[in-house]
Amino acid sequence: MVGPIRRWQQRHWRERGKADRVELYTVVSWYVTTWFFVLSWLALPLSAGLVRHRPAELLLGIPLILVAVLQCAAANRLTRPALDHYLGRARLPAGAHRVPAVLLGLAVALIVALTAAPATDGATLRLALGAILLPFALLYGLTVPVRDFLRGAAVLSVLLMAALGLADRSAAGLLGTALITAFMAVFALLACRCGAWTLSVLWEAERAREVEARLAVAEERLRFGRDLHDVLGRNLSVISLKSELAVQLARRGRPEAVEQMIEVQRIAQESQREVRAVVRGYREADLGSELAGAQGVLTAAGIDCEVRAETVGLPAEVQSALGWVVREATTNVLRHGDPGRCQVGLTVHEGRAVLTVENDGAATAGLSGGGGSGLAGLRERLAAVGGTLEAGHTGAGRDRFRLVADVPLTTVRGVTS
Repeated sequence: MVGPIRRWQQRHWRERGKADRVELYTVVSWYVTTWFFVLSWLALPLSAGLVRHRPAELLLGIPLILVAVLQCAAANRLTRPALDHYLGRARLPAGAHRVPAVLLGLAVALIVALTAAPATDGATLRLALGAILLPFALLYGLTVPVRDFLRGAAVLSVLLMAALGLADRSAAGLLGTALITAFMAVFALLACRCGAWTLSVLWEAERAREVEARLAVAEERLRFGRDLHDVLGRNLSVISLKSELAVQLARRGRPEAVEQMIEVQRIAQESQREVRAVVRGYREADLGSELAGAQGVLTAAGIDCEVRAETVGLPAEVQSALGWVVREATTNVLRHGDPGRCQVGLTVHEGRAVLTVENDGAATAGLSGGGGSGLAGLRERLAAVGGTLEAGHTGAGRDRFRLVADVPLTTVRGVTS
């Protein structure tokens, strides 16, 4: 069994983000909760008591257990739609509560009939009442406002007290009915409504994280646009004015038109050099700035980031290539990973610079996928300076992702010298 469970975990669990994992765990816990109460509060106690009773009690108790099982199945089927309704993803289908309400009414009728039987234990029936209330309360608490839920719970409590009170005419029974109804109402709100609210906050934080990553990309594009505007704006204005002046001088047959066109040519060539410098600066990442930026961005995203780097004496080509590795790895952690901690280390040993980026978020599809453009692009940049790149899962449970860039310094110095 360990093999299939491990494969399922790797295929389904690790591919999910943090919020998706919490949602899956929450929904499964709701599934288990309804079945737990029905089995422990209704099926087992009622079965143990009915085997000693007359056939009349058996004819009522067995259908009650079957109806409770149907309640759990219906509640499990509607849990996801109810949660999507609460989170605003989709509207709840019309008449979604109809089947659960009919099953609840049928179960209550069977309990009232059993209460009238003299041989049936009252405490067992009060527990059974709580078990049949929970599946409906969990769904109802997700789909209506809290005030409406509490008002409905109060009305239902009065009706149950009246029905069961007429059946057994016991003050203790009335008190037990009121207490078990109140307990199940509060439990449903705490277990379901509070869990759904926590999920909504978590998904909101997840969306904010994605927006932050997109804003970082947009900010970089704006910076590049501002740099181009600063470089070209003034020069293009001068070129426009001087070319217009040259046209006017040429129409008048003035020799100064040639001088103006030569000046236009000089400014255009200078603009070309400045644009190349801007693009080169954009393409060549500064390693020190990228390391500091990675630590700041990851820390702001709630990820504990530790940076240990030796950048002194590294050639410019090596710093640029490793700076791109840091930039891409940081983007990958923010967009695709689910880490709580990230470690960045750069060491220089025996003529080689080794950069290691390791995090505990195993979901790194953007960089680790076979043939991914991010990974291929980094390998091309490192190959230009004689370096290599390795990336993959590591650790005992393969729950960590490590990226290692290795660049020989001697090759780079030999090429540049």
